Amino acid sequence: MDDGALVLFSGGQDSATCLAWALDRFGRVETLGFDYGQRHRVELQCRAVFRDGLEPGWRSKLGPDHTLSLDALGAVSDTALTRDTEIAMTEGGLPNTFVPGRNIVFLTFAAALAYRRGLRHIVGGMCETDFSGYPDCRDDTIKALQVALNLGMNRRFVLHTPLMWRDKAQTWQLAEQLGGTSLVSDIVEKTHTCYLGERGARHEWGYGCGTCPACVLRARGWMAYRSAR
Repeated sequence: MDDGALVLFSGGQDSATCLAWALDRFGRVETLGFDYGQRHRVELQCRAVFRDGLEPGWRSKLGPDHTLSLDALGAVSDTALTRDTEIAMTEGGLPNTFVPGRNIVFLTFAAALAYRRGLRHIVGGMCETDFSGYPDCRDDTIKALQVALNLGMNRRFVLHTPLMWRDKAQTWQLAEQLGGTSLVSDIVEKTHTCYLGERGARHEWGYGCGTCPACVLRARGWMAYRSAR
């Protein structure tokens, strides 16, 4: 049990880097994605392509890939990620891309699956450095949830957030440290981050509309990463 991990793998840059991080550390790694009616559901299609392209040593450690439908989360959410509406700031100071409870729900279902699969370690791409102010990405939230999950399931899960204190440039750097330039190239070509689900335009940093907050953040991090090399 101590040598197995479950990675929350959306198909985006951050979760792909976290998957590489887990494969570098654990002997058995399974992945989990969620379909909650997100506008950028194209990310779910990127997951298998990225997994299949991993180097053979990492592929040998890969276990099953799981996808859970969470339609209820999309139904109760009125956000720019679950509705065809313009991305904007709300009166509360958060962008309307914030899906209330998303990471709490994700990690709860991940722990339930890990319980059944005999996996102790759960890995997520939550980040408090480049996180748009989402409260469920904060380190305090993750630590509190770990306590609640361990109490509620009577297990000793460990929630890992390897990107928590890294900005996007450092996330690109971590990918290179883990898998070299080939992993960086795979993340550019095979992952998806754009909130609008645009897969047409190919930029230096990958595919996307180029103007949504997710694209801007990814592009800015890429430029900083490239300039530091």
